[in-house]
Amino acid sequence: MAPEITRIESTEFSYELDDVGTDEHGFNLVYEPGETTTRKLFALRVHTDEGITGEYVGGNSPGAAQVNMFADYLVGKNPLEREKHWSEIKRALRKYDRMGIGPVDIALWDFAGKYYDAPIHELLGTYRERIPAYASTYHGDEHGGLDSPTAFADFAEEARDAGYSGFKIHGWGGGDASRDLTREIDAVHAVGEAVGDEMDLMHDPACELETFADALKLGRALDEEGFFWYEDPFRDAGISQHAHRKLRQKLDTPILQTEHVRGLEVKSDFAASESTDFLRADPEYDGGITGAIKIARVAEGFGIDTEFHAPGPAQRHCIAATRNANYYEMALVHPNAANTTPPVYAGDYEDQFDTIDDDGTVSVPHGAGLGVEYDWDYIEANATGSRHVYE
Repeated sequence: MAPEITRIESTEFSYELDDVGTDEHGFNLVYEPGETTTRKLFALRVHTDEGITGEYVGGNSPGAAQVNMFADYLVGKNPLEREKHWSEIKRALRKYDRMGIGPVDIALWDFAGKYYDAPIHELLGTYRERIPAYASTYHGDEHGGLDSPTAFADFAEEARDAGYSGFKIHGWGGGDASRDLTREIDAVHAVGEAVGDEMDLMHDPACELETFADALKLGRALDEEGFFWYEDPFRDAGISQHAHRKLRQKLDTPILQTEHVRGLEVKSDFAASESTDFLRADPEYDGGITGAIKIARVAEGFGIDTEFHAPGPAQRHCIAATRNANYYEMALVHPNAANTTPPVYAGDYEDQFDTIDDDGTVSVPHGAGLGVEYDWDYIEANATGSRHVYE
């Protein structure tokens, strides 16, 4: 008899980041001594009549609102029919960005792994079990952390010495200073001169640059230093195929796009129109593990690579089953502040600057499902009171 979903629970909880604030406009996280930033995430549990529960912790408020739109559909359904559920929910959310699919799909994969007593990467088809990582920084700050080109160069050398083979700059932005590219360009050259012969270098303005011309100016500095990729430079929000095709034509540095583009078809269009050199995928953003792996296979068909966004156990399983992926993003890291990932793991899993081994790699969890144990006592102790139960 097929298993059946009996109940779905979504619990919002909060956690604090010490010595972390925001930039002038309140959007980018930056190092700020003495400041505390509170973040909220969602803990999802999919209960079944097998006594096995699929779990995932992550997501965001808009995504959680979408879960509220389709969770009732899943109750009474077979949790192993992920492809069917993915297709039905994708259609149901056709007027929205569909970010609610991701956490639920990941929880269904976690159930499947536990049901078959296998890690998710084995169900997908394992390609590797250790993944090279790159250090992906906090945004530049004004508080004695990453506050100068020299500070970025020094941190790049620290990352190199720790074993990282890649380093990504998230520059300054969010205020009037974002219009002055001098510091941004100086940081590119400082990092390039410090470690450019020893590390793959990336740059992600996170859509801060205000004009195409600014993107060109910074991109030409990346060309001079031989950067590995250039990601989401300017304020089209990373969604214009035409603009990024033009940018590709004028620069040597490869372009990495589609972090902010939702949907398999639109990402495929970016590749087909030669508007990016790499595709971006994120199991939380892009329809779960089901959606993220579809993107990786599309990229493989085009002969290009998929780079997975952000750290996490779901990302590790996806990369472990993907040949055409280069790096694991250890984000966000800083010389004086901890990573932004939540303290929700009861076992030895973590995503921090010092998580990598001497070879600069991270391991893939080998336990059943996601292979991580969540600290439900911590989650419940920090619950905000926003809880939804579907049964």
